[in-house]
Amino acid sequence: MAQNFRRYTSNNVGTVAATIVTANSYDAIVGISLSNVHTSAINVSCYINDGSNDIYLVKDAPLPVGSSLQVLDGGAKLVLDGTTSDALKVVSDTASSCDVWVSAVDAIST
Repeated sequence: MAQNFRRYTSNNVGTVAATIVTANSYDAIVGISLSNVHTSAINVSCYINDGSNDIYLVKDAPLPVGSSLQVLDGGAKLVLDGTTSDALKVVSDTASSCDVWVSAVDAIST
């Protein structure tokens, strides 16, 4: 069976949480990169909303100027459930300060 690799991006995420991807099936997140594109240090959070709760992958992580954070380390993967519309979200403490890149496999099972 062929895999449906996807990428999701968002530029200049700020103080309002940006929804990067919402699951429409069982989807696997295989990489999340957060980059500081601002002129000063920022704090970023990345979390999944399962329809009722925010489950943090990283909360208020400091990102120095010009740095990035790989949220998933060591080959870790996350499964998003489309039946509950799991949504991956990112927010910063500074306006227009964080670029986001997410790599995923869409529809890993039926």
